[in-house]
Amino acid sequence: MKLGIYSVVLFLSFSSFCLAQEDVEKSAPPPGNALVGDYYGADVSGSSVKNAISVSELGSKLQSSVKIENVAVKGEVTGVCPKKGCWVSVKADDGASFFVKMKDYAFFVPTALKGKNVVLEGNAERKVTSVEELKHYAKDAKKSKAEIDAIKVPKEEIRFLASGIKVVN
Repeated sequence: MKLGIYSVVLFLSFSSFCLAQEDVEKSAPPPGNALVGDYYGADVSGSSVKNAISVSELGSKLQSSVKIENVAVKGEVTGVCPKKGCWVSVKADDGASFFVKMKDYAFFVPTALKGKNVVLEGNAERKVTSVEELKHYAKDAKKSKAEIDAIKVPKEEIRFLASGIKVVN
């Protein structure tokens, strides 16, 4: 009789343990208002903010070099990944934008960063982005199926790998 009771208790304990489910939160960009002085990733030093080059200067420097390391660039954020805040786009002077990923996928930014001026610190390079990768980013940005299907050719662009992003005036 005791063995039967112990067996039932053990079975119920094991069953409840196995069937317990952990709440999984849907990934989303971090909360925040992206106020002047806020930073994401590594803090961008005052001297980097002061000496940051413009997006057009970055483009000029990348005409003669494939990659530039440890550069600080100032620009306006035109887009933020709505899924996780794992990438941003920054407006170039010609009206286009360039793509910024976070180094080692180590930090994310709030969607409130869109429209703010920032200083990016990290590495920049000219890269050809494949059609598959362009479609992936368009999907992340919640573009329409027609816009995603319209992507047919790879794109040469400036890519930036940010170690830190700081909101400035």
